[in-house]
Amino acid sequence: MKNALIYGSMAILAMLSITSCTQTVRELNPAVTPVSTLTAPENNTSVRLEPTSPASVQFKWEPTQAAESVLYEVAFDKVDGDFSKPFYKTVSDGLGVQPQLTLSHNDLKKIAALGGIAASSTGSVKWAVLASIAFNRQVSTATRVLTMTRPAGFTELPDSLYLTGTATEGGEDVARGVPLRKTEDGIFEAFTSLKAGTYYLTDKLTGSGKKYYVASDTIREGNTPITLTGSAKTYRLRYDFNIATAQATEVQSVGLFMSAYNKEIGTLAYAGNGTWTAASIPVEFYPFSWGRDERYKFVVHTASGLEYMGSSNVNNNSPAGAPASYFYVQPVTDSQWDNTYKFDPTADGQKVKVDLILRANAPYTHQVTVLK
Repeated sequence: MKNALIYGSMAILAMLSITSCTQTVRELNPAVTPVSTLTAPENNTSVRLEPTSPASVQFKWEPTQAAESVLYEVAFDKVDGDFSKPFYKTVSDGLGVQPQLTLSHNDLKKIAALGGIAASSTGSVKWAVLASIAFNRQVSTATRVLTMTRPAGFTELPDSLYLTGTATEGGEDVARGVPLRKTEDGIFEAFTSLKAGTYYLTDKLTGSGKKYYVASDTIREGNTPITLTGSAKTYRLRYDFNIATAQATEVQSVGLFMSAYNKEIGTLAYAGNGTWTAASIPVEFYPFSWGRDERYKFVVHTASGLEYMGSSNVNNNSPAGAPASYFYVQPVTDSQWDNTYKFDPTADGQKVKVDLILRANAPYTHQVTVLK
């Protein structure tokens, strides 16, 4: 009997719910009035695109007079187009609800390319607002022209990058290409050596990958190899596909800097595969009145000057029991005391083996081994 009452109550509630839903259903009115007023940016506005910056452009308009459920899109077409086949369109902010659209300079760079504006050149596109309800879509009665200046750069950014060729550590077998670290979208870095020979960049470790080369510090797409002569050297290589620039900085050596002495106490030499090593460096903690100081970091000697690498923490405790992240390295200031590590207490008065490991496929880090 109890179960029957429960089931009966549930049935009544279900019927009431259906009745309630039925009462609130309304027929959608598909009528929509086209947008008539565009408010920003002004007609014939010129924008110099800076894709690597956080800069953006807002497109704004007065809402349509339609009562409800309007979806807004901004469409882009050639200057002489009629928006019957726009080359690009996207919904407005708020998933198409708001009467505005915010586009980053990186987004606009892609739109400029689709509109036929080449890299390192200036051109114009036309934009309009599409207002839709169901299948009824109306193009705004007003349109505006936007002029954009594209920097040198690629519209399609590679997601990965490798060096391959006779001049590289991996040789000319593309499957053994030297990987680069992706530091940001379109930006890559590698610490590696190059010798006399040829090399190129590719986005895949197969022959089907896109190929790139560098001419006058500018990245270009194509099969032209880069030719090097002279003795082998170690470099920090950086490639920015957003602005198509390449930078090669020679790394001459790495020093182990001990803060209390305010000098380098040993030198690490390049050993290949993004690693600098010193087989044996004597360590003596500095005797202050309050105790013995064990802080250290790294000095990178480049052809452009000194750079420092150390901890992300301004101050650190002893490494005993610390996680692997304790030893991660990153660029830091030349402050004598800040962003340093501490030697293991057992290193005092001993020799240590030091490895600085700057490889693309793992966090930049280092190892200190006490030799006994």
